[in-house]
Amino acid sequence: MATVGKVIKCKAAVAWEPNKPLVIEEIEVAPPQANEVRIKIVATGVCHTDLYHLFEGMHKDGFPAVLGHEGAGIVESVGPGVIEFQPGDKVIPLFIYQCRECRFCKSPKTNQCEKGWAADRYDVMASAESRFTCKGKKILQFMGTSTFSEYTVVNQMAVAKIDPTAPLDKVCLLGCGVCTGYGAAVNTAKVEPGSTCAVFGLGAVGLAAVMGCKAAGAKKIIAVDINPEKFEKAKVFGATDFLNPKDHSKPISQVLSKMTNGGVDFSLECVGNVGVMRSALESCVKGWGVSVLVGWTDLYDVATRPIQLIAGRTWKGSLFGGFKSKDGVPQMVKAYLDKKVKLDEFVTHNMTLAQVNDAIELMKHGECIRTVLSVSPQ
Repeated sequence: MATVGKVIKCKAAVAWEPNKPLVIEEIEVAPPQANEVRIKIVATGVCHTDLYHLFEGMHKDGFPAVLGHEGAGIVESVGPGVIEFQPGDKVIPLFIYQCRECRFCKSPKTNQCEKGWAADRYDVMASAESRFTCKGKKILQFMGTSTFSEYTVVNQMAVAKIDPTAPLDKVCLLGCGVCTGYGAAVNTAKVEPGSTCAVFGLGAVGLAAVMGCKAAGAKKIIAVDINPEKFEKAKVFGATDFLNPKDHSKPISQVLSKMTNGGVDFSLECVGNVGVMRSALESCVKGWGVSVLVGWTDLYDVATRPIQLIAGRTWKGSLFGGFKSKDGVPQMVKAYLDKKVKLDEFVTHNMTLAQVNDAIELMKHGECIRTVLSVSPQ
């Protein structure tokens, strides 16, 4: 390709500062260095974690940045030492590395990795190093991916090669939201056949958790959200019952406890709100109830009374659904192509990169499940 080894000038949505609209700019994307892959991003989802960084986390060292971390694209070129990928491969960039060599990668107990931005800069949500510049300034690569750009450069440890027949405008959702929710149910909670589950929050992650509970054989799946318009969508993914906390004067944990003879077997918090996390735990049955924190937040302490845990409940967290990234994402792409997991049903809006601020507004007001942005033509 004519661009190999050269700086590419392309369009990207730049977050110059927190709590401000993104700006479509022409940026420079440097060629990939050793062990790096330069990817033409074809499509990207807009995820709540992008909004979290922009409007809630707002870390002073996390800007300017190109947001986006739920994308899919095509390899444009590779740096020295890359043998796993070649130009033309369809890929999904990953916000969790899988180096395959560290103690975490070698353990079947976790999908964490010692490499990448999350190892020591999870608060800033970007590595100090970047291949982006704009107007003479370094632009950070959000979560190591930055999919709100026509091109991005990613370490090969954070790229998954996928089936060449996969539609990129659908499988991009496996870069974050769908794997996160689905895996939280299947891998982290380890939902059991015949069990009762409650899922708090019916955005894309929550609906994917509902889908995971169903896939695991749960008998009763209670969807909890303050927006009743989400309930019909939850039914599509397997929810059997619906609760709107606004319809009840008692705490939702008490309502669930009464509904389920003492509490659910499994609960999943897919909002990222510490109050909801407590409610989800306290909705679990004593003795064996398991509650999983899925929603991303790092602003406040989470609390409960010790007796909740002394009584036998388990409280745990899940990052990217417990999937080891390079292994898990291609498997989930195959599951989609085999019609074992749904993706199309998550997409409520299709827009272009130029409309990214409209997409952010839709999500901010709970008016979408997932908006997919078309970034570059294939």
